[in-house]
Amino acid sequence: MNTSTTRQFVDRVWETEIISEISDYIRIPAQSPDFDPNWAENGYMDQAVELAVNWVKNRNIQNSKLEVLRLEGRTPVILLEVEGTAPGTILLYGHLDKQPPFEGWREEEGLGPWKPVIKDGKLYGRGGADDGYAIFASVTAIQALHEQGIPHPRCVVVIECSEESGSPDLPFYIDAYADRIGSPRLVVCLDSGCGDYERLWNTTSLRGFVSGVLEVQVLHEGVHSGDASGVIPSSFRILRNLLDRIEDSATGEVLLEALHVPIPEARIEQAKAASEVLGDAIWSKFPRVAEVTAVSADSTELVLNRTWRPALSNTGAAGLPDLPQAGNVLRPATSLKLSMRIPPTLDPEAGTLALKEILEANPPHGARVVFHADAGAGGWEAPAIASWLEDSVRRASEEFFHNPPCAMGEGGSIPFMGMLGDKFPEAQFLITGVLGPHSNAHGPNEFLHLATAQSLTCCVAHVLADTANVPQ
Repeated sequence: MNTSTTRQFVDRVWETEIISEISDYIRIPAQSPDFDPNWAENGYMDQAVELAVNWVKNRNIQNSKLEVLRLEGRTPVILLEVEGTAPGTILLYGHLDKQPPFEGWREEEGLGPWKPVIKDGKLYGRGGADDGYAIFASVTAIQALHEQGIPHPRCVVVIECSEESGSPDLPFYIDAYADRIGSPRLVVCLDSGCGDYERLWNTTSLRGFVSGVLEVQVLHEGVHSGDASGVIPSSFRILRNLLDRIEDSATGEVLLEALHVPIPEARIEQAKAASEVLGDAIWSKFPRVAEVTAVSADSTELVLNRTWRPALSNTGAAGLPDLPQAGNVLRPATSLKLSMRIPPTLDPEAGTLALKEILEANPPHGARVVFHADAGAGGWEAPAIASWLEDSVRRASEEFFHNPPCAMGEGGSIPFMGMLGDKFPEAQFLITGVLGPHSNAHGPNEFLHLATAQSLTCCVAHVLADTANVPQ
């Protein structure tokens, strides 16, 4: 590979085509089915798919087959097959569905979830980095090899539309089209994070999650708080008491032993190396208020907290009126949406059962307590990296980022990776992405770091080319 030619080609395609296409994609509110149950009727998902498919068609990729797959009642999947000039198959993955808009966008700067804005080398808007760019980067990486006549294995690009809902539709497509997907020797996923924008990052594990609504009811209807308080227990106090069973409110440590696993020594060493690279950026990257500090002064512990330890977030509530409507009433019930991140190797069904049992056991004051569990998702741990891939990633990072790579687990979930790990135990994985400091996927002011996306595209091309030289 002529790396200078690769860089020039990738930068040109990004600057003349991809940025404008992703901008148009950002304008489409293609929310994942969990957030838009009427996605089929609204048609936004189809618009996003049509945009991406038309762009790929216009690229005129040699020896390729492009198709939109549709199974009854399920979100569509884009399947692109590019014939190889070397043995084997590579699977490249991404998604087009988005998180909901969320509040807090910097409107005074013209930012909004469905409004693409380029500022300081960042393309703002929902879904660009998480991860609408993936199909454009994957195709461009493949074509960068075609431009130089560089051999590569057969490439299969799979772009789904239900990832932000836990990928409930994708397994049906993987089973239905197993013959066309084949058995990949390498899986490239562009839906992950990066610790900084200075190097290529390889994700080595992903946490799973269990979630649900914890409901506490004490009355059939609200009553005067002056009459009932001190007599009837507060549903909010009971809920606090139940949360104390699973989380230390002083430290955030999850107390339920069933949600912990032993952390592999190799991952501890990896966390130490990552923390040395990142330093205080592990926690200082977040938009903290005033003098808010991290939960630990040890940066290695922070890396392990977000990659291998369970952690609880309360992501929603019901039964609490808005402040202007908050009268002097002992409310009948309080509900919280609980989201528990779990270690990569923990069975989510076992975790859900353990959480439900401890929350519903012996309700304080005989209150009605129910944990309405959602479908959880398992995590994933990468197999030991092969020497050829480790060397390829190192050379790619040094060539296109001018820094050595780094590896680290991620705190989020990509359910598809666990499924692929089970189906293809011999495959190698390059799980990477552009979600770095302040990029704020799922939250307000999400952005795509354009220089990183372009360098990452070059790195993917480099690894695809190296895969052609791996002995069968």
